[in-house]
Amino acid sequence: MTESPLIIKSKAFALEVIRVCKLLREVRCESALINQFLRSGTSIGANIREAFYAHGKADFVAKLHIALKEYSETEYWIELLIDGGYYNDRTILDRCVEIKRILIASINTAKENNK
Repeated sequence: MTESPLIIKSKAFALEVIRVCKLLREVRCESALINQFLRSGTSIGANIREAFYAHGKADFVAKLHIALKEYSETEYWIELLIDGGYYNDRTILDRCVEIKRILIASINTAKENNK
């Protein structure tokens, strides 16, 4: 089975989140920010992966919606990290937005196909 681009991109994003969290620990960023960012940033891909083993279209869409909520939270933590001066590479935010766009398109397509 060929993996979905969404699965591939979300896993790469999760690995980037892990790498950034290591850097944030080195600059002594607030541990609460790191932990929340790590949890939500890695949860996106976990929920997407789970969606591909859903028990039907409704479950698939529900799991993708959960991933989208995790995306929103992750975007918030990234903004706090950047605006707080802990991290200055905005490319992680660009990758996050790319995943959001794919997620929204996937949700809309699944809903259309379910009609």
